[in-house]
Amino acid sequence: MADDHAQIYDDFAEAVNMAPAELEHFLDTDDSRRVGWKGEDGDGAGESVGHRSGRRIVAIRRTKKVDLSDDDYAHMRKVVAYVRRHLAQGGPDKDKAHSDWRYSLMNWGHDPLK
Repeated sequence: MADDHAQIYDDFAEAVNMAPAELEHFLDTDDSRRVGWKGEDGDGAGESVGHRSGRRIVAIRRTKKVDLSDDDYAHMRKVVAYVRRHLAQGGPDKDKAHSDWRYSLMNWGHDPLK
């Protein structure tokens, strides 16, 4: 399991290219709160899965490696999978800088323009 954790930690560090303060600042924006899946009810209210993940990513990034839990590693693995999947989509052909694709990735701690 420790070897698995080491790989997840490295993959997470590669996938999350936003500093905690930078991610927190983005999470406070309207664009961050506007994008993403908000649940089964479909009413569009509430916090999106990605926004909630962003808050968790900030907490994980501010936690010492030795203090990370199995739940933290499970979330880190989820983040890596999300970022890889959405980067593979390539995003829109025009105006990636102001796209929902980019904003969604940024909620998950990855700015594809970096």
